[in-house]
Amino acid sequence: MADKKEILSVQGLKVGVDGKEILHGLDLVIREGETHVLMGPNGAGKSTLGNALMGNPKYEVTEGSAAFLGSDLLEMATNERAAAGLFLSFQNPIEVPGVTLSNFIRSAMEACGTKLSLWNFKKEAARQMEVLQMNPEYLDRDLNVGFSGGEKKKAEILQMLMLHPTLAILDETDSGLDVDAVKTVSTGVEEYQKNQNGALLIITHSTRILESLHVDYTHVLVGGRLVATGDASLIDRINADGFEQFTRAE
Repeated sequence: MADKKEILSVQGLKVGVDGKEILHGLDLVIREGETHVLMGPNGAGKSTLGNALMGNPKYEVTEGSAAFLGSDLLEMATNERAAAGLFLSFQNPIEVPGVTLSNFIRSAMEACGTKLSLWNFKKEAARQMEVLQMNPEYLDRDLNVGFSGGEKKKAEILQMLMLHPTLAILDETDSGLDVDAVKTVSTGVEEYQKNQNGALLIITHSTRILESLHVDYTHVLVGGRLVATGDASLIDRINADGFEQFTRAE
């Protein structure tokens, strides 16, 4: 079998916030169709990686490189990264009054080069919303305004399914969700895995969303450094013994 296409290659990445270094030289390679999980205790720097890769100006890359589909990711503006096929879901999705969920997704799709008629858009959105157990009426509501925590996360997974990104970074997608909402969101992620063959980087300190997903690689981040990498069995070790086994070695 031919080698999988390299989607993301990060080498020696150092990232700081307000002059304080958070990531201390991180290496990571993600290939086509792979699912990587980045785990670690709170404050380890997990969200810092996602924000730095997406181009959040608060996060300053001070050293290292990041290539996306062979191009220098760090030289791209945030909108260029999104247009190239990079997607980031946020830990705390913001409300956007005056912009409907439908208009937001259609605009994002057009920015990424995909134009659908309104009829075809609504047909595809309804299909994906059925997967996520979302009422299609949410398309006409302002983005995240009055949405519950679970509805906000479902809306983000809907965006992912409609945008077909090459690499989706999910930052604490299961944070604050009840068991049923986690299961539904996980079903949406599974849809992306199976039917869109997209690469995934799932950032989490919990393992609830991972229970029904295929995981290729698991990475443990402690104190801004990757201290362990393995397959899905590493998740079982974390469930059994927590992160203390890694923090002791850090």
